Amino acid sequence: MTETAPRPTLEAVAERAGVSRATVSRVVNGAHGVRDALAERVRRAVEELGYVPNQAARSLVTRRHDAVAVVAAEPETRIFADPYFAQQLRGISKELTAHDNQLVLLLTEGREDHARVGRYLAGGHVDGALVFSLHLDDPLPGLVRSAGVPTVFGGRPGWDDGRDDVVYVDSDNRGGARDAVRHLAGLGRTRIAHITGPLDQTSAADRLAGFRDARADAAPGLIARGDFTPGGGERAMRELLDRCPDLDAVFAANDLTAAGALRVLRERGRRVPEDVAVVGFDDMLPVAEQTDPPLTTVRQDIEEMGRLMARLLLHGLDRGAGAGNSAADATTEPDTRSGVVLPTTLVRRATT
Repeated sequence: MTETAPRPTLEAVAERAGVSRATVSRVVNGAHGVRDALAERVRRAVEELGYVPNQAARSLVTRRHDAVAVVAAEPETRIFADPYFAQQLRGISKELTAHDNQLVLLLTEGREDHARVGRYLAGGHVDGALVFSLHLDDPLPGLVRSAGVPTVFGGRPGWDDGRDDVVYVDSDNRGGARDAVRHLAGLGRTRIAHITGPLDQTSAADRLAGFRDARADAAPGLIARGDFTPGGGERAMRELLDRCPDLDAVFAANDLTAAGALRVLRERGRRVPEDVAVVGFDDMLPVAEQTDPPLTTVRQDIEEMGRLMARLLLHGLDRGAGAGNSAADATTEPDTRSGVVLPTTLVRRATT
């Protein structure tokens, strides 16, 4: 059995720096009131000795755990297979890491997991929560509120409980969808179909609304239900071709859906874009640049959405006023209590 050297203590740091233990504690815990020269001596001693603060003791002083729960309302098979979530988690992780915070990932595979997540959040293990991929009947918002932790949501909330302090980060799903369909119409396409996402999620509902903004007269048969997966795109594309064999364009609710639709179009002998033009949504490069042909799509900055979610939450925690009161100081948006909505852009490739 290998013996380990004793961990450096606050007293050892104080002795090395030639200051009191209380001064070391204030510097280590980020408190104010220590002269710059003394603080620099303490930091140098900490580095020389390799001192690591005891998190439990530090939490008693700062009332912070330096940990944030990231709650994804999806099964792990979806989280780890869909590059959308990888990009969003990357943005969150980068921002938390830059502020020396830990990311605690909590997944809800089924309804039985909600109580577990609620207990964890209420147990005082984390300073706040970032919650995304919510469905309309999801109990997570109520559980988070009951737990009393500051929260930022990813995506426009789909509930209306009269509160005006809900902070969320989203993309302009409706406007982006409208731009995609108008682009197809501008190419002379007249039979434009839409494959939706799961309509119990506001992003999918907003993209369907954007489609209808641009094609108010679209026949019901030109809309097919998808689920944001390649398999869902394949099923919906077959359904559309069986119902409307003369369709000449498809707006898919995300890039994975579009990838599935492209496979079916190729199977059915439809040339893209000559016979059928296709536009996706997300601009996830591992998908959009590798479809055959490369996909025209609506770009949203997924990683930046994750960064901004974390930034808003941490800013609120630093102010000691909760995420709901912090957003206006962390962004240039005029009223972020009702959400921060990032713009989208159309990226044209070979499918249109």
